[in-house]
Amino acid sequence: MADSHRHEQVKTQRQQSVAAILDSESRHKIVVAGPGTGKTYLFKEMLKGKTNTLTLTFVNALVEDLSLELYGTSEVRTLHSYARAELGKFASTSIKVFPKLPQIVKEDAKLLLDRDIDFDFIFNNRDDENADIGFYKRRKDYYDKHYGYSDVIFGIVKQFEKTPDKVPSYQQVVVDEFQDFNKLEVSLIEHLSARSPVLLAGDDDQALYAFKSASPEHIRHKYGSGCPAYAAFNLPFCSRCTRVIVEATNDIVAGALKIGLLVGRINKPYMYFDSPQKDHESDINPKLAYSQVFASQLPWFIEQRIMEIATDEKGAFTVLVISPTTSQVRALARGLRKKGFNKVDFVERPSGQEPSLLDGLKLLLENKAFNLGWRIVAKHMLKPEDFVSLVKESNEDGAKPLAECIDGDIKKKVDQLLSICRKARDERDIDKDALIEAMKRLDLDPHEILTDSLRDEVISSGMRGGDPALRRIPFTMTTVQSSKGLAADYVFITHFDDQYFVKDKDKSNIADQDVCNLLVAMTRARKKLYLLSTSTAKEPTYMSWIDANRIERI
Repeated sequence: MADSHRHEQVKTQRQQSVAAILDSESRHKIVVAGPGTGKTYLFKEMLKGKTNTLTLTFVNALVEDLSLELYGTSEVRTLHSYARAELGKFASTSIKVFPKLPQIVKEDAKLLLDRDIDFDFIFNNRDDENADIGFYKRRKDYYDKHYGYSDVIFGIVKQFEKTPDKVPSYQQVVVDEFQDFNKLEVSLIEHLSARSPVLLAGDDDQALYAFKSASPEHIRHKYGSGCPAYAAFNLPFCSRCTRVIVEATNDIVAGALKIGLLVGRINKPYMYFDSPQKDHESDINPKLAYSQVFASQLPWFIEQRIMEIATDEKGAFTVLVISPTTSQVRALARGLRKKGFNKVDFVERPSGQEPSLLDGLKLLLENKAFNLGWRIVAKHMLKPEDFVSLVKESNEDGAKPLAECIDGDIKKKVDQLLSICRKARDERDIDKDALIEAMKRLDLDPHEILTDSLRDEVISSGMRGGDPALRRIPFTMTTVQSSKGLAADYVFITHFDDQYFVKDKDKSNIADQDVCNLLVAMTRARKKLYLLSTSTAKEPTYMSWIDANRIERI
């Protein structure tokens, strides 16, 4: 009876938290909600009965999940896709976006102006009067009026500033992950809030994207007393994680605050949600697991734990493996496949690497006249001195299309590559020798690809005599940055060492970003969390922050 009474009490308190938000007459609301505290449920309730609504985020995994959860209730968009669509309405044409355009123009600026210019930084921080924007615009126009992610948002913000009466209005706008917005993105929300009721949701403890000039100060400002236009609320109860994970999360926050980190943090409750199901899961998994494992032994160690979990579960469950670097993720994925697990998926956030030859070919497949496509192709196929001359020629008054400036032999080779790409796209037969040559051109090693494919086949067939119950267990492999929006029953955080989880060069100074990365990774777990160190020389600093009674050493 005591448990039942407690469950009803907590359930009522959670309902009251949601009701306070829904019943508020404030036009604008900000909700600080930790991991697993029911934002999606709140969104559904907030949007219920409305027909003209908009939900914005910029994490693709969240767009997909929210689109399904809110299907038929709200249009769910990333910020750049929304900006692209709205800018297209003003231009009466489809807006072309190439995410790596700022990198292209940055390289052009180095060649033409002999200066390093971070155009994304200029746009994201609203340096509107910066003279270098003119250079960017001229190059963008030459490159077939393609936009990048930052400048397409900059473009719609500037358009809304010129014509505020043309800003769309909605019955409700919902904005998720607001802790990771930058000054430019906040400007877009401000324009929308002038015409529509807005609900902002986020958590400054989960700020991950400082690389795009995002800052948790924006959510802190909106939540604080300095912004009375927004009524502030919390969602305090975590119904995703077991009790020990919630408590350990609070330990990490307390440890960070103790050494002077997270200055200005929003002080909010983050509490375990008592319920029959979560209490049962918490009783079975009362502690975090910690172990020191050599990196080469991680696949074996995870396999052993999976066997134990399967014995206990006797049913379906999901697994998420989070590693600090992409190379670690790929190595672990290969190792687990060797162990016979054949449902191993790899989730990767798009990288900032320079545009590849294939990127250029894909643009030319879309339109063979695209200057941007020829510019990328030329970088990979011309001699460096010829490429520099081509870029300089393209910057002259009355510059010709790049296709007219490129040597006929190069264009012939490009045509051959385009033909192969087109056949691959259309699932037509390709001559073997031509395919091998094309793969070499695209920096794809045919021998490596065929070897990997054969290895996977041999490993797969060799495991047919193994335990069939384990082969189909779904694994998701990812980095910390790409884990946002994901969750699984069992989570393994590998390479859990200061070497990887403290970004400071000499590993002596933990930063706010390090703490937020860890908090996000830990709270992906629904049932049990495994912390796997690969160093025997020193325990991770974070281990001293977590109450020792919450840790089981394996």
